[in-house]
Amino acid sequence: MNKNLHKLCGIAAKPTRLIIGLMSGTSLDGLDVALCRFTGSGPETRIELVQFETYPYETRFKEEIRSVFSKKTVDLEKLCLLNGWVAQQHAAIILGFLRKWKVNPEEVDLLASHGQTVYHAPKLQHQQPGFGNATLQIGDGDQLAVSTGIITLSDFRQKHIAAGGEGAPLAVYGDYFIFSKKGENRIMLNIGGIANFTYLPADLDAARIFSTDTGPGNTLMDAYVQQHFQLPYDKDAAVAKKGTVHEALLAELLKNAFFDKGFPKTTGPELFNLAYLEKAIIQAGIAEISHPDVMATLNRFSAVSIVSAMKRTLDADKSFTIYTSGGGMHNPLLMQHIQELLPGYTFYTTDALQINPDAKEALLFAVLANESVAGGNTAIGNGTSDIPSVSMGKISLPG
Repeated sequence: MNKNLHKLCGIAAKPTRLIIGLMSGTSLDGLDVALCRFTGSGPETRIELVQFETYPYETRFKEEIRSVFSKKTVDLEKLCLLNGWVAQQHAAIILGFLRKWKVNPEEVDLLASHGQTVYHAPKLQHQQPGFGNATLQIGDGDQLAVSTGIITLSDFRQKHIAAGGEGAPLAVYGDYFIFSKKGENRIMLNIGGIANFTYLPADLDAARIFSTDTGPGNTLMDAYVQQHFQLPYDKDAAVAKKGTVHEALLAELLKNAFFDKGFPKTTGPELFNLAYLEKAIIQAGIAEISHPDVMATLNRFSAVSIVSAMKRTLDADKSFTIYTSGGGMHNPLLMQHIQELLPGYTFYTTDALQINPDAKEALLFAVLANESVAGGNTAIGNGTSDIPSVSMGKISLPG
């Protein structure tokens, strides 16, 4: 047997596994690196978050990704070059953190890399006859494995698509294993560039859970302040708080077939971008609008679309607790809007569940890697292709 395959079999049989989870989102804030210790798999999964840090991306990295990100026409040579280059950058960041944490790479059993999404194309969006759902993440797993010396699992979304899903959101798998609790109906709300939530029923019925995107989280707000204020994001909603919601513009922003589609569904900046905003401004007949008013309206737009989706799930006769994570939870105006639109519901961050909310997405990809190698025996979802019960992640060996 190949020595690396022999090692992988040994890792699967270990009572505990040390796994690094990586997440690099569409906001391009930085690389989240979560070092996790796993015991068990499936609903018996137990996790200790050993270390977590975010490495802020430098300007060059952001510029290189934006040269191909969410564009229908790109320089194909640049895309090919970036696939390996992103992995090399991530490998250097990982090794730097391991030195800082005084952890030898040989102690790490697995590396789980989400990669960097550059295009997401579910059928609802591309509407090209004869073609199915598609998504593309770059950051080659072989480059990561060779550069770090750690067995790497990557490209998780492709198996989901191959089994009939849209490639996202994948949070449902980790959310079910880590956060389900008998006797409590839970909504796990994650607000990244795109917002999504997972429904976890109190009866722990795996056939009833689902996860869905709701629409924009931070993506439109980030794009707008980057263009007009040269800021990475609207920290503390400082710009939005100076503005007033433009109701006609808000109404136009909410006019999209995506919002009427059933669950689960996915989307991305390919739809919700500055061109989408500009079209809404024109259709609303707005001759002039201030930047703060646009930001206030985009903030409200994210909140309304999130809450409208959640209200389709929340049952007035049941008690739901809502746990938040992702960059949007740090936006005080956005959270104020969401809570005002959902009076009577209890809100926490995942800190209340002993999981750092900023680390949650990186941790979830570590869960997928653990499940792929040491689990894979749990039926999950509604029995359709929307949430296929599959093990995800391509395995790359260091040698």
